Amino acid sequence: MPRHPVPLGFVFRSRAKSEKEAVAEKASVTDSKQTRDPQAPKGRPTPKRSESQSQRRSVANTPTTRKEAAKRSRDERRAALEKQRQALATGDERYLPARDKGPVRRFARDYVDSRFHIAEFFLPLAVLILVLSMVRVPALQNIALLMWLFVIILIVVDSVGLAIRLKKQLNVRYPDQNKKGVVAYALMRTLQMRRLRLPKPQVKRGERP
Repeated sequence: MPRHPVPLGFVFRSRAKSEKEAVAEKASVTDSKQTRDPQAPKGRPTPKRSESQSQRRSVANTPTTRKEAAKRSRDERRAALEKQRQALATGDERYLPARDKGPVRRFARDYVDSRFHIAEFFLPLAVLILVLSMVRVPALQNIALLMWLFVIILIVVDSVGLAIRLKKQLNVRYPDQNKKGVVAYALMRTLQMRRLRLPKPQVKRGERP
């Protein structure tokens, strides 16, 4: 039987096509390893400017060494203390120490600061009595002893009255809040002279809190 010759064009076309495909695959692999053209599309959304700045800022603020971490910790502590110092002068609740925070303790401070208290004059009276007791005159020494007793009795009476009145006001104004230690907190404040109290008084004498 006569053989059907294979067309030469089919052979050459197949070979040429396979060579082109191999070249295309190599080119794609090579192109993937090359650096992307800056003008070419990136294949992902461009981050917002604010996001990029925040990322750069967080990276820049991250301490890289132990020394930098310690310096940053000191700076943060110094800033917190400065805010606390300003809060003690202005009464800003956000930065006050834990023992001074809360509306209950603020009311106790205002209640104390709005009145005169014998205990706040204890220090100057104590100095005066001490000076009198050092004078070698029996009469003055007796007067100093009586003054000690008189001042102590006045402070006790005034403190008891303050505790009763303050407790009553707290129960009326803040019936559902924790009031533990507030009366003692107020009594300790009466022992300080008004100008030396911290936080600074926010009400005048005679002004109702």
